[in-house]
Amino acid sequence: MTREDKAPELPPLLDALTDVVGIRVGHAEVAGAGALSGTTVVLAPEGGAVAAVDVRGGGPGTRETDALDPRNLVQRVDAVVLTGGSAFGLDAASGVMAWLEEQGRGVRVGPGPTQVVPVVPAAALFDLGRGGDWRARPDASTGRAAVEAAAATGPGEPVTEGSVGAGTGAVAGQLKGGIGTASVRLASGVTVAAVVAVNAAGSVVDPRTGVLFGEYGAGEPSVHPPAGVHAAAERRLAQEQEAMEAAGGGVPPFNTTIAVVATDADLTRAQAQKLAGTAHDGLARAVRPVHMLTDGDTVFTLATGQVPVEPGNPVAANEILAAGADVLARAIVKAVRAARSVEGPGGTFLSYTELYGVRMR
Repeated sequence: MTREDKAPELPPLLDALTDVVGIRVGHAEVAGAGALSGTTVVLAPEGGAVAAVDVRGGGPGTRETDALDPRNLVQRVDAVVLTGGSAFGLDAASGVMAWLEEQGRGVRVGPGPTQVVPVVPAAALFDLGRGGDWRARPDASTGRAAVEAAAATGPGEPVTEGSVGAGTGAVAGQLKGGIGTASVRLASGVTVAAVVAVNAAGSVVDPRTGVLFGEYGAGEPSVHPPAGVHAAAERRLAQEQEAMEAAGGGVPPFNTTIAVVATDADLTRAQAQKLAGTAHDGLARAVRPVHMLTDGDTVFTLATGQVPVEPGNPVAANEILAAGADVLARAIVKAVRAARSVEGPGGTFLSYTELYGVRMR
């Protein structure tokens, strides 16, 4: 191979969903006193992306998921919405639809440039009342703000993590949850990435050690917090729980972790649906238990099709399926580590970092 024949050097990874070329992410939060909720929008490149979904929680709040069935008409979508506000928050997708219609993006149903019907799949998590105001939840204006924020970003920009967007009012067991993102570039050149809003009824922390479940089996060995630090964290969490119960409150056992796994691989719709399913394995590694009746755990897939996948070679697709689980587990860890404590009329939600400190090696 001559110097001229060499493949172009790929840019370094940001460890974010936006490492998949053309994918953009925007966040918006609900404003006002007593509000602790928001919306995150994943915006596909112009022309959309092959999309799929796998819903495994027993109490999902979703929109347009049937359209993603490979047997049905819609081939590509332009955006996916992750939102707080439970079923009420699904209204955020209406704002995203309106914005896409103005751009002429969607399923074309007429000759005019804006005669389109944008198909915007969405999933909601339960965060009602966590800021104190039960009615402070995302609506169409929140969705529009989030998609406009996504559209305003440049190619390959970092994704803000922690208590933002759909992760604003999220909790993870007894800890503050939030938004996390991660990516990997495979030897084949395919990029696989995830963004997740961690709002789990199950725990993200091993009660024996204080290690985040998602760190077991990861690329780097897990580091156990000192025993004294772990014991102090458990005492403080128990005290906060007792105080909330004494005040007549507590976190309702309705949660839901929602995510988007994206890749630049040229996946079929059936392969994309399989990727959404295997990505749930990463959720099961990082949160225990998952997929309960009071969860609505949902994973979407977007495949932009920029990198060919060798047809007829199952191994080529297998490494992508495995990577989806890996990046989702790591995104969950990053979400919990990036979250910050919140104290307000809706309760006190302590962060892992406040309790255990910054990860040291």
